[in-house]
Amino acid sequence: MNLLITRHDKIGDFVVTLPLFKAIKEQYPKTKLTALVSKVNYEFAQEIDFIDDVILFDKNDLSKTQKEIKSKKFDASISAYIDISLGKILFKSKIKKRVAPATKIAQLFFNKRVKQKRSKVEKTEWQYNLDLAKKLFPDMKLDFTRPLLDMDVNKEKRVVFHAGFGGSSDGNLTLDDYINLARSIKDSDYEIAFSFGPDDDKSKEYINKNIDFEATIFESKVSLFEFTKYIASSYLFVSTSTGPMHLAGATNTKTLSFFGDSLFASAKRWGTISNKENQNNFTVPKEYSVEVYKKIENRLKELVSE
Repeated sequence: MNLLITRHDKIGDFVVTLPLFKAIKEQYPKTKLTALVSKVNYEFAQEIDFIDDVILFDKNDLSKTQKEIKSKKFDASISAYIDISLGKILFKSKIKKRVAPATKIAQLFFNKRVKQKRSKVEKTEWQYNLDLAKKLFPDMKLDFTRPLLDMDVNKEKRVVFHAGFGGSSDGNLTLDDYINLARSIKDSDYEIAFSFGPDDDKSKEYINKNIDFEATIFESKVSLFEFTKYIASSYLFVSTSTGPMHLAGATNTKTLSFFGDSLFASAKRWGTISNKENQNNFTVPKEYSVEVYKKIENRLKELVSE
């Protein structure tokens, strides 16, 4: 089968679709798997060994994207996230079997719809994505080998703090508390590192200015795949629920993660793909208390003492 799997949004959203790719490739190795992804994930997807081909979802030139899809003559497609633009492209590309969740008005462009009611959050996003495969592979086992991404790196005694957008929304610590957390383990045997994405200049500037202990500033100027290797070679990754957290989970790296206090933003929905024992998940309300912070700090100290 010549199969197109689409997920044309952010880093974390794409990562939670990777179990779908891997399970199909492992159980049906003759299936040719092509990923349709956004620009941020394009080069990253090309590096993944269980993806055979990658097409860029060019939101500035949808006709070009459509022509490329049509030229590949896909037998079927599975879309983990849908909108009208995607629906039109796949319909016009004359893909005979088009699988998608039965959600939004865009579902009208798909002829194999799966009722999932994801808003009930009965399982994680990556499990919902995996379920979609059953429409094409009824006998498929919803499982895959772990870690999801095997980076073949040596673990180093390093704790990485990724503050991201600096606590500007629900489910994250303040920048000051990221600094406090890191300071709490400054006398441990672990290297302390702060990592930043391309949009985190303000967070980087603030942390760089206010740390009063030895720490590495790691700027994600490397490729997404190389950044994933850096995370995979670390002992622990500390962050809010964000794309890099999912990269850590995909490599089965220990995580200390912060989630919003709504079901929509919870660990129940957005938990990582790692083994449960490697996940340390905390609910962090927008106006969180000192007690919430202290629980997180205590868990961090326990982890570096193990």
